[in-house]
Amino acid sequence: MLFDRDDTLVEDVPYNGDPEKVRPMPGAREALRLLREHGLRLGVVSNQSGIGRGLLTEAQVRAVNARVDDLLGPFGAWAHCPHVPEDRCGCRKPAPGLVVEAARLLGVRPGDCVVIGDIGSDMGAARAAGAGAILVPTARTLPEEVAAAPRVCRDLPDAARLLLGGAEGAAAGGAAAGGARS
Repeated sequence: MLFDRDDTLVEDVPYNGDPEKVRPMPGAREALRLLREHGLRLGVVSNQSGIGRGLLTEAQVRAVNARVDDLLGPFGAWAHCPHVPEDRCGCRKPAPGLVVEAARLLGVRPGDCVVIGDIGSDMGAARAAGAGAILVPTARTLPEEVAAAPRVCRDLPDAARLLLGGAEGAAAGGAAAGGARS
């Protein structure tokens, strides 16, 4: 299981470099507990263009990630992209690089992963890497992103239950499972 960080696992604070501002999203602890109880390996994939924009340092991103790990972890893999969109790198979601790297760190194939995120670029990265995908929309998720998502759940616990085979409460957003905009 690979999660987007901002607006999926934790509240989005634009270009956050302060670990004290990290707040878990509602239901994150419950969802992660359910998945861990079933032995699933978990990772985080996150665009962090604040580095490329000169607004954050690698050390600040690592400190925020460590705080997320303290509050919600442990996570077996962390992968982030420091580039701005104009760099056209292979790691920035919706490119597959972060999913491929996190899968490698977890010792699994990308096709064995499911990406849970809040925007279309999360779904695109999953698709590009051959992974499954579940969208958990927030107020910032665009209607067309919801319409295009392979699966949609109202919150993280519903996504966890869907993955574990209990789709009760999960709203199917399309066919079988095949971001923050920072």
